[in-house]
Amino acid sequence: MTDDLDDLKAAIKAATPAPDAAKKAAHLALAQKNFEDLQGSRNQVRPNSDRPASGLWTGVRNMFATLTTRGGLVVTTAIVAVGFVVLSPAGRDLLRPQDLKLTRPAAEQRAEQDEALNAPLAEEPAPAPEPAPEAPITVQDRAVSSAARSTQTLRNQGLNMKAAPNQMLTRPAPTDMIAPVPETDTEAFANADDSPLKITADDPVSTFSIDVDTASYAVVRNSLTNGMLPPKDAVRVEEMINYFPYAYPAPDAGEAFRPTVSVSPTPWNPGTQIVQIGIQGSMPVIADRPPLNLVFLIDTSGSMNQQDKLPLLVQSFSLMLGQLRAEDQIAIVTYAGSAGEVLEPTPASEKDKILSALQQLSAGGSTAGQEGLQQAYAVAEGMADDGEVSRVILATDGDFNVGLSDPEALKNFIAQKRDSGTYLSVLGFGRGNLDDSTMQALAQNGNGMAAYIDTLSEAQKVLVDQLTGALFPIADDVKIQVEFNPAQVAEYRLIGYETRALRREDFSNDKVDAGDIGAGHQVTALYEVTPVGSDAQLTEPLRYGQADTATAQSDELGFLRLRHKAPGEDSSRLIEMPITADLPPQGDAGFAMAIAGFGQLLRGSSYIGDWSWDDAIALANANRGDDPYGYRAEAVQLMRLAKSLSAN
Repeated sequence: MTDDLDDLKAAIKAATPAPDAAKKAAHLALAQKNFEDLQGSRNQVRPNSDRPASGLWTGVRNMFATLTTRGGLVVTTAIVAVGFVVLSPAGRDLLRPQDLKLTRPAAEQRAEQDEALNAPLAEEPAPAPEPAPEAPITVQDRAVSSAARSTQTLRNQGLNMKAAPNQMLTRPAPTDMIAPVPETDTEAFANADDSPLKITADDPVSTFSIDVDTASYAVVRNSLTNGMLPPKDAVRVEEMINYFPYAYPAPDAGEAFRPTVSVSPTPWNPGTQIVQIGIQGSMPVIADRPPLNLVFLIDTSGSMNQQDKLPLLVQSFSLMLGQLRAEDQIAIVTYAGSAGEVLEPTPASEKDKILSALQQLSAGGSTAGQEGLQQAYAVAEGMADDGEVSRVILATDGDFNVGLSDPEALKNFIAQKRDSGTYLSVLGFGRGNLDDSTMQALAQNGNGMAAYIDTLSEAQKVLVDQLTGALFPIADDVKIQVEFNPAQVAEYRLIGYETRALRREDFSNDKVDAGDIGAGHQVTALYEVTPVGSDAQLTEPLRYGQADTATAQSDELGFLRLRHKAPGEDSSRLIEMPITADLPPQGDAGFAMAIAGFGQLLRGSSYIGDWSWDDAIALANANRGDDPYGYRAEAVQLMRLAKSLSAN
């Protein structure tokens, strides 16, 4: 027995390399850094001794179960002595392959591992060699068929072939060591209760900021096409209405925009009327536009590591590049655990360089949104010259969890920056943790727009078809105020715009921020008004209340006022016009009302009575009009889906 024990000791000593304190310290430091970098980025269930992943550790255990010869046991004991720290469940948690960040070529690391395991192992069957990193995996590679997507996605997760200042190369995890990521739902939407019914005699004035955002409609579509009714707060009726183009008259030469007002019977309540206010922005000659400086501020945190987030984001920005000119400039800033400038300001003519920077992005880490915003604004300020347009385009799922994460704090930060002349637009991607309230706070206070992109077709609409309106402002701080005539209108309510309401005194205060209109943009607002004497009136008339003599003699329903500023100016301009009952409805007013009814049905509004999904579908179909891109036909299909889902 003594000889056998001595032989075993000698074999272990020969197979075990001498301790290297420097390497041990370096490996522990790297493991600690990886642990800190990955906080907030992964929620996988980690393998443990009760549910071991396959691989070398499982192979060692199987070898113990099958080898019975003394020589075999000696060799396998040496393997365990060398590999226990790395291959035990605790060691594997610290140094999982998918978390290990490489600072040297993979071949060098594998050579060191082979040397550590030592020569005696060469007589045993060698494990299959670990695949070396292949050519850079692009976003296009990720867009594989559904049959192969699961395997391909796992290979791509965390792979960054070109390190940004805040990112290091990461190795893909073996597919058998990745546990499913639990689904979470932390979505938050910016909304409020329906705008209340107002009694004209008590409160005749309605004031609000215009809204050109369209994010809500795309979120509603995403929910319905995935077999779910959208959350009530996700439905902002004005954004659904403004998703569609309408046939408003163009403004005269020299005017920033032109207002149009029409009056129609209300489809869901014959005793009331719809006052439709439309604003058509001017479209300057594109050839005369100033150079454009864009900073793509891209969220590369762990929550963006999904097919409908970072990969779709990169494809969307790639579409935009074809609309830019040689004198335009692009810079890219990313943020995760920290922020970094991935691409310095680059002429838009260098498309290959810009595309390469986009395609090499990968997701991982927490979400340092504040630091990313600060760096993006700094880069934009360095790019700007007199007469040029600078804009930061933030692309994110809205999940800010490092730095300023409160919408009010973010609002104040952006408000301090907008006077610099750099506008901020926000593009939302993905579902599950979509922080719509943060996105709205940023866009509304950054003099920009908010859109939600769930498909490449939506990216085409927002970043190609409507790019000019999204990037080139023609009017800032646009406010609408309507004073209704109590002699003609007993009650009224504004449909939508709950998050855009302003105080009456805000209308004339040029220091109060409001929405902005870009080149060619449109804005639509609908009021439902109840004429005096109508059976549809919901409130009882006051015994002692009576209209002023002057207004009683007027046939005006109300009076419209609009204020706006020319870009870069501090003082607003005023437009005024009366609203009369004889203003004819516009050709596609019926479709706007159908969408308004659609949104109110989704919100469960109490103001539409027994009006049904079938009524909304019939009204939309009857007023589809010119629909070159199929947006209106798609809306009808969404109504049909909503009807079916509501029945369930």
